[in-house]
Amino acid sequence: MSLPLLSTLAVRGLDRLYQALLDVIFPPRCVSCGQWGVSLCLQCQAAISPVPTPICERCGRPMLGRKVCPICRCDPPPLSAIRSAAVFEGSLRLAIHHLKYKGQRSLAQPLGAWMAQAWPETIQGGDCLVPVPLHRARERERGYNQARLLAEELGKRIGLSVVCDAIYRVRATQPQVHLDARSRRANVAGAFTAGPASMRGRRPVLIDDVCTTAATLSACAEVLWQSGAAQVFAYTLARAVWDPTRPEMLPDRM
Repeated sequence: MSLPLLSTLAVRGLDRLYQALLDVIFPPRCVSCGQWGVSLCLQCQAAISPVPTPICERCGRPMLGRKVCPICRCDPPPLSAIRSAAVFEGSLRLAIHHLKYKGQRSLAQPLGAWMAQAWPETIQGGDCLVPVPLHRARERERGYNQARLLAEELGKRIGLSVVCDAIYRVRATQPQVHLDARSRRANVAGAFTAGPASMRGRRPVLIDDVCTTAATLSACAEVLWQSGAAQVFAYTLARAVWDPTRPEMLPDRM
C-alpha cells in the first residue's frame, strides 16, 4: 500500500474518531426537528420529497405533457442527463445548509444514503463519480468539499469509484445563490479545467448538492467532454424550487 494512500486512510480514521468523540461530548441533534442522538432523524428523512414526475428527459426539470422541456429544446445542457434525488425544501434544505455552512460533515452519511436509495435508472450507465470541485481557497476555508463527501458516501453504497482529480476549479467565483440564470453561466465560464485523471472513453457522473439552473454542472461537463468522456451525466442531492412561469430560473435564497 502506497504512503499517500496510508496517509489518506489515517486522516480519515482520525476524522472518524474525532467525530465520534464530539458525538459523546456534544450529542448530535436533528437539524430539522431537534431530536437528540442523530443529525437527521428518520421522521425528517421521511418528510423529504422526491422530485415529482414527469420530468424533462434531458435536464430533469419537472414539467407537464412533454418529454423535453422548452429550454432543452432550444439550448440543451452538455450532459446526457441530469437527475436529482429530492426537492430542495424543508428538512433537506436545512440539512444541506448545515452540511455546507455549519461544518456538520456527519450529515453526508444520511444524505449520501438517501442519494443511493434514489439512484436513477437513467444514469446507471455511469462508471465513476466526479464531485464538483470547490476552489482551493474556499475548500481551505470550509475544511472540506461537501460534494466530495456526498460522492464518497454514495460511491460506497452503489459500488462506483470517486475520481477527485478529473476537474479542478482554477478561478474563484462569487456565490451563485442570488444570480439569475444568465449571470450564473457567466460566473462559472472558464472556472474549471481538466485534472490529471483520464476520462477518455469513460462515463462519469458529476455529483453536487443542489441543481438550480445547471450552470455549474454544464461548465464541468464541458471539461469532461474535452477530456474525451464518452458520456457525461449529473446527479445532485436536491433540485431547487422552480417557478412554472419562469422555468429557466428560481434561485434559492438560503
